[in-house]
Parts: sequence; structure tokens; C-alpha cells
Amino acid sequence: MNQKALVLDEQAISRALTRIAHQIIEKNKGIEECVLVGIRTRGIYLAKRLASRIEEIEGSPIPVGEIDITLYRDDLTKKTENQEPLVKGSDIPVEISEKKVILVDDVLYTGRTVRAGLDALMDVGRPASIQLAVLVDRGHRELPVRADYVGKNVPTSSDEKIVVQLVEVDNIDQVSIFDK
Repeated sequence: MNQKALVLDEQAISRALTRIAHQIIEKNKGIEECVLVGIRTRGIYLAKRLASRIEEIEGSPIPVGEIDITLYRDDLTKKTENQEPLVKGSDIPVEISEKKVILVDDVLYTGRTVRAGLDALMDVGRPASIQLAVLVDRGHRELPVRADYVGKNVPTSSDEKIVVQLVEVDNIDQVSIFDK
């Protein structure tokens, strides 16, 4: 793969997450009854960063959980033809029924990951509402999914790939566009 452009650097990611944190607080009129749930893997770290910013702003913590969508993917057979899927499990420390759940992921593309996340959440409980926060929305939806909070819209061609790298996983914070 050939890197075409750096879309977000460390500072831009930080600013985007701060903006999303403020938007979450504003839309929900505070954080009461709210829960952040990150989709494995990078969505978890973004959810934790959002929780930290929200706590700085509001002065009280917001619960953070993580969800593994592996078994909910509609392309599971394609991805795991020769091997068993690696399921890491979900960990949501609070009851989500009747709560406002903010599902967090790194990139919104076709909408299929989000659909799998919604299915996984519904197996855990019945939230009052589910909102979606993503760092990057690159377009090309195959399902009717729209993010409530977007760090950056990055129109791409289907011949390109968005790569999100976070310090917690990749030792660097940046978002880049690559040729496939």
C-alpha cells in the first residue's frame, strides 16, 4: 500500500475528540443515563479518550464499555474460511437497558460494522437510544447508517483505504489515506 495523504495528525485527532465530547454533552443535555461503548479494537480507545474529555468538562465520569462484533459480522464466513474467528468478548460494566448508548468506532464506511454493533448491543440490553460517534466518515454506505458525531468527513474512492493509527495500538496517532 502506498500512503497518499495524512488526513489527521495527533493534534487534529485530539481536537476532533474534544469537539465530539462537547457535542455529546450538548445533545444529551449532560451525561446522565449515558454510556460510551467502543467497538473493538480502536473504537474502545477512542471511547476511553472521549470519556476522559467528558469527565474533564462535566466533572463526573461516564461509564465506558467495549463490544466485540466478531460473531455478528455478515462477512464472517468470508473472513474465517480457514480458521476459527477470534472472539475477545464484550465488557460493558453497567446495565445498558433504558440508557443512552453512544457507540464509538474509528471509521464509518459501508455501515456493516455499525449494524453488527447494533445487533451485539441489542443482545446485551434494550437501550433507550443508540447514537453513533466516529472519528472518520469516508462515505460509500451500503446500509442506511448515519453518524451522530463525526470527527472528520473524508470523501474517498473505493480504491482507497483509510488507516487509523492510535498510540494505544500503533504507537502513533494519525489517520492516513492509502491506495489499495
